[in-house]
Amino acid sequence: MTQTLVNNRYQVLRVLGSGGFGKTFLAEDTQMPSSKRCVVKQLIPVVNNPQVYQLVQQRFQQEAAILEELGDRNPQIPRLYAYFSEGGEFYLVQEYIEGQTLSEKLKQQGVFKENSVQEIVINILQILEYVHGKGIVHRDIKPDNIILSFADNKPVLIDFGAVKVTMNTEMSPSGNPTQSIVIGTPGFMPMEQTVGRPVFSSDLYSLGLTAIYLLTGKTPQELPTDPNTGNILWRNFAPYLNVNFGYILDKAIAYHPRDRYSSAREMLIALQTLSNPVAPTVPFQRSTPTVIAAPSPSSPQNTISVSPSNYEKNSHQSNKNIAKSGILIPSLIASSLIGISIIIGFSLNKQPQIVTEKIDSKSQVSSSQPINTPSPISSTKPTEPAIISSTGNQPISLGWMRLGAVNNTSDNLTIGEPLIYTKQPVTISPAIVPKIGDKVTVINAVNLRINRPQSPDYKLPDKKGVVLVGQQLVIVNISSFVDPSSSSPYTVVWAEVGLQS
Repeated sequence: MTQTLVNNRYQVLRVLGSGGFGKTFLAEDTQMPSSKRCVVKQLIPVVNNPQVYQLVQQRFQQEAAILEELGDRNPQIPRLYAYFSEGGEFYLVQEYIEGQTLSEKLKQQGVFKENSVQEIVINILQILEYVHGKGIVHRDIKPDNIILSFADNKPVLIDFGAVKVTMNTEMSPSGNPTQSIVIGTPGFMPMEQTVGRPVFSSDLYSLGLTAIYLLTGKTPQELPTDPNTGNILWRNFAPYLNVNFGYILDKAIAYHPRDRYSSAREMLIALQTLSNPVAPTVPFQRSTPTVIAAPSPSSPQNTISVSPSNYEKNSHQSNKNIAKSGILIPSLIASSLIGISIIIGFSLNKQPQIVTEKIDSKSQVSSSQPINTPSPISSTKPTEPAIISSTGNQPISLGWMRLGAVNNTSDNLTIGEPLIYTKQPVTISPAIVPKIGDKVTVINAVNLRINRPQSPDYKLPDKKGVVLVGQQLVIVNISSFVDPSSSSPYTVVWAEVGLQS
């Protein structure tokens, strides 16, 4: 590129990258007061043919519209600012993400810790669940295409392959459009993608290998394969890895698509089982007073052997011990239960520091529409949340938690509508607006509140506890709020949640 001002607006600062389909530049928008920085992608069709050019132009407009929607609805996908054609070439102008790619981060610090890799994988799976829901396969997930943002350290997924597919359009001898170049990165793409037939699990394969690269520092080409199955053998390079996490990654990178996870959601749920679920914040009955703490996912699970008491010294003392046990054991059980009740009661009644934040707040809602038939949720005025009785099959109410936000400022909700990230993450899977009675899984730890935020000040109510990743919950009630004073006045969704009794 000889010119430094693209479209008479974007001042090119430097080249960020180049490839078979064009170049990527860091530029400044000269028509913005702040001279905002942006990324300009120059895309060049592989064939200079008027018939092909017209088809490419049409597809380019369609793909640009998709990229605009993806970036507008998910903060972990760069926003599209503009698209245009100039001099027979096509251009995309996208948000510039200040941060480091995973490749750059690994070179700087060495291999990643397991919990950091899990967090990255969970974040990307949440993005893919949304992207795949639009029928889009990314096609080029790799360490260079995931940026850890300096702003919040969250991974951002860049460089979707759909536009590259469009630039690769040719005409076959029969006059039909075709592609001659495979989109993707050798090593990180699975076999079906190398022959031009990517599926949703192809992205999961690439993500799995990206995680393995972060854990081991080994590129796919450096890892051996099983000659019988074609599966990649990598576990010896991460000997201290949690075994279950290793199984999840093994399934993600299976040679055949049928052996992988069928969807991002399925893999996400599998990852959630690695974390400890939240303990119920209301008293409940146990069959025995023994409490066993779940081990940390990042440490090996130890087996503890317990020796029974030497209660049979001789046949004469045996009967005495049995008689004493009849009195002592119930006493111990009763004492233990009383102790547990005191501990639980103390934790429930303890008043933590109240944290205030400006979030969107308005009304309770209820609905009986099935989730596969999206329809507006009717709203009513805020009322005190009803505590659901634990009798019968009704859920035991735990409190209120933030689910996420929807992409409007008018406080309109639709069942099945995607939840989006704002300054706070989406906390449930599936990441959609649920209906009352739906079962959801917690995917990001979230504070549990006694009540939902109330207007006009939208102060958060007292914290009741923390719901941890992996907890299965039932939706008891739903509320949505809009706080006009917030810097991101989206419609925020809260729900009263419970445990199935």
